[in-house]
Amino acid sequence: MPVSVVPALPAVESFEELDLPRELLTILARRGVTAPFPIQAATLPNSLVGRDVLGRGRTGSGKTLAFGLAVLARTAGQQAEPRSPLALVLVPTRELAQQVTEALTPYAHALRLRTATVVGGVPVRRQAQVLNRGAEIVVATPGRLGDLVERGLCRLDRVAVTVLDEADQMTDMGFLPEVTALLEQVAGGGQTMLFSATLDRNVDSLVRRFLKDPVTHSVDPSAGAVSTMEHHVLHVQNADKNATIAHIASRDGRVIMFIDTKQSADRLVEKLLADGVKAAALHGGKSQPQRTRTLEQFRSGHVAALVATDVAARGIHVDGLDLVVNLDPPADHKDYLHRGGRTARAGESGTVVTLVLPNQRRGTARMMTTAGITPVTTKVRAGDEELSRITGARVPTGVPVTIPDPVVERPRHNRSNNRNRYGRPASATCARPTADGPRGTTPRAHNG
Repeated sequence: MPVSVVPALPAVESFEELDLPRELLTILARRGVTAPFPIQAATLPNSLVGRDVLGRGRTGSGKTLAFGLAVLARTAGQQAEPRSPLALVLVPTRELAQQVTEALTPYAHALRLRTATVVGGVPVRRQAQVLNRGAEIVVATPGRLGDLVERGLCRLDRVAVTVLDEADQMTDMGFLPEVTALLEQVAGGGQTMLFSATLDRNVDSLVRRFLKDPVTHSVDPSAGAVSTMEHHVLHVQNADKNATIAHIASRDGRVIMFIDTKQSADRLVEKLLADGVKAAALHGGKSQPQRTRTLEQFRSGHVAALVATDVAARGIHVDGLDLVVNLDPPADHKDYLHRGGRTARAGESGTVVTLVLPNQRRGTARMMTTAGITPVTTKVRAGDEELSRITGARVPTGVPVTIPDPVVERPRHNRSNNRNRYGRPASATCARPTADGPRGTTPRAHNG
């Protein structure tokens, strides 16, 4: 991690010590946000005076408010011209964009600042209308923002504060050229904040190119799991795996279950519904309105078991979620950490369970070692007391249930094969392959 030449300002113990607008302090208190998390306490004194920030930390560590309060405070009192935002937050996925916007909206309203969310899967016309009315802060995925910039529907030359959130995920998904092209259009001399769980070679290239003498802070050295998170590896037999999954999904409480492909997710949901489990699938094959509605059903409890591909591994925050299950062990340790990061957020406790077949044991052990995790390993079968103790598993009712279908979006057609500088079809707004589709498809589609 780069070392700053200029000494950083010391961390604070309360928001009252910070030079924040009174409106922000009032709404923080009203929402019960009384003391800053470590990453907020360390970075805010510096970001509020305009320093570039490099923050490294696990998901759920409080990064959104760490950069969000700085963005809001430094933009307060200004008004954006049509199509020319003053602050930009780039994120890898649609879900994370929506989560960031939702988290910042109450604070933005208090300061009379307007926000806009720019993601794929939503008509370009609708987003262009919002930008044309003026938005001080834009939260965007790189692909769709690149489309809008290319079409002249958005300009970045007045952006004075830029945030890259989950930078490692953006580079892992192949967004590095698009992110670079966008950052090159941001106003010179502005402030840049980059937050990432890991600092690999691609992220480091962004840091060295676009951050000036950044203040650096790491929430924890491994950027991995925390003490409030339990990790379990459950050894299961092939013939018993489906029954084990159905028992876990029938628990009293919500659960996110990660699976490798969207086809497998859809098939499993059909089985779980037949077993009496209120289940729904979340993957890149769903339209954005469908995905948004499914998440609302999960948050409200109308859906108890969310079967998701890695499209949901980042950007989903559900209060009180205490169990994540890897039905298929992730191949990469970073995927494991971000899947597990859906639970044990903001100091709460949670459990991450990985189901492992006999032929997966060796590879899973290597992955856990790389992730810096020592899980509790247990051999289980459906109906075992240990399975129930660890996951809350119960015998399914066997009474079939149905879940109302989320709103279905009318299909839109790609009318052009021309590609713009961001690698996107010049006029397409949808019809892109998905990250969790067959091997060989582009890894960026579900983000727009």
